[in-house]
Amino acid sequence: MDLMFAVFAAFFGLIIGSFLNVIIHRGPRMWGLVEDENRQGDLFAPGSYCPSCRVSLKAVNLVPLLSYAMQGGKCSGCSAPISSRYPLVELAGAASAVIAITTFGPTLSAFAVTVFFLLLIALAVIDWETGFLPDMLTVTLGGFGLMCAVLNLFVPLADALIGAVAGFGIFWIIGAAFQKLRGLDGLGLGDAKLLAALGAWLGWQALAPIVFFGSVAALVGYYIARARGAELSKQTEIPFGPALAAAGASVMIARGFGFII
Repeated sequence: MDLMFAVFAAFFGLIIGSFLNVIIHRGPRMWGLVEDENRQGDLFAPGSYCPSCRVSLKAVNLVPLLSYAMQGGKCSGCSAPISSRYPLVELAGAASAVIAITTFGPTLSAFAVTVFFLLLIALAVIDWETGFLPDMLTVTLGGFGLMCAVLNLFVPLADALIGAVAGFGIFWIIGAAFQKLRGLDGLGLGDAKLLAALGAWLGWQALAPIVFFGSVAALVGYYIARARGAELSKQTEIPFGPALAAAGASVMIARGFGFII
């Protein structure tokens, strides 16, 4: 693969990763998932500002990665700490684009996979921070998956449609049964919609591996949290979206390298 394509992909991923941070912060507030009495505007206006002091950021403060490093991880106006999530999401955006173009080459498939990864990043972080998987993003992810199936980029349309329906149905049935037996929400509809979207991208054949690897990832995360001193009980709600997103991305990468999953 030409190094030029990788460099361009990394630059593109950094820029989009920076915008993902805007979606992650403002989206849940716009869509009424998170209360914020100071919320104003939309994804594009007003311009970026410090959440602590509300001071608008200058262009020099908006350069992906570099701004965070040059400011020492603090706001240049009020010195409030800037969440490490910002540079991490930017790095994840760059890595997503590079992995996509490395795996699929400079093709339409690589662009589609980059979109797939970026939407999964946004969904995973939002679910981790808020406990919600916004319909705006899960439906968009599923819609793009079906469009790719129409173009026969990854799976046939029939497999995508079955994957979407089965993905939603599996988690809906499990969630309903858990609610009936335990009186608690085991799986939310957001998880069901995310699995449906992954089924639209990867087909029904990928559902079992995604659920299996996602469950393993969630269990590992649970025990790591316990080992680090987190107080977790049977009633503690643990976001499943990040684990599902990681499993879906892993299956996509594996298939890109020729593994049958």
